[in-house]
Amino acid sequence: MDKNTSKSALEIKARTWLQDRGVTLDHIAELVHYLQSKYHDDLSMEECKEHVDRVLSKREIQNAILTGIQLDVLAEQKKLEEPLQQTIETDESLYGVDEVIAFSIVNVYGSIGFTNYGYIDKQKPGILKKLNDKSSGECHTFLDDIVGAIAAAASSRLAHSAANDKDID
Repeated sequence: MDKNTSKSALEIKARTWLQDRGVTLDHIAELVHYLQSKYHDDLSMEECKEHVDRVLSKREIQNAILTGIQLDVLAEQKKLEEPLQQTIETDESLYGVDEVIAFSIVNVYGSIGFTNYGYIDKQKPGILKKLNDKSSGECHTFLDDIVGAIAAAASSRLAHSAANDKDID
């Protein structure tokens, strides 16, 4: 069975919008590897991608992706009302709604996701550095937090999976 035939229209749209904004499954898997490689011997990128893929299959995650990307795009097009336009366009430091959407993603996989998200949000490795670069002319106020949260959720999923495997032995 083709992987895409089991995906809903919402999931396909969320994945497409991520790609359209320059974010691939590999980018997010690299973040998972960054977060988890020191805790898992021989952690493969393929395993990281599998966990990202499973996170992206959840409806709550898909809704967060579409909501955040839509707000970023509207800000780029200058279609938001002031003062929201300026706030999102400049990623104002006291505006926390982007983090609230990220928290809705990490919350799906428990408290370890919050720790992973906080760490990666401060470090800004890989694709997060690019998304956070304000000089590009693109607005990623929501997307950088969403991508970090997806990576944190996938890392949390991986950690739970590994812990469950050890409990069985």
